[in-house]
Amino acid sequence: MSALDWQKSSYSEEASSCVYVAAAPDGTVRIRESDDPEVVVTTTPEKLRAFILGVKAGEFDHFADPGTDPGTDPGTDPGTDPGPGTASGA
Repeated sequence: MSALDWQKSSYSEEASSCVYVAAAPDGTVRIRESDDPEVVVTTTPEKLRAFILGVKAGEFDHFADPGTDPGTDPGTDPGTDPGPGTASGA
């Protein structure tokens, strides 16, 4: 495998707990964490885009703030899995 150009968010600054993303030569996107860099998740640009849209829409805020009730947003249904590559409202 060729070396990948891993990129992390500028919001991570110099923190040791970062998520890195890289474009692979085969057209997929690779994701890894700094604390376990040997574990790499492979996805497609389309699935990553759907996930990013969900993050921007606040659909995953309850993971970052455990005190938040995921059922309070009328745009989300925590009991429903929309399937891969889909985002609420997309």
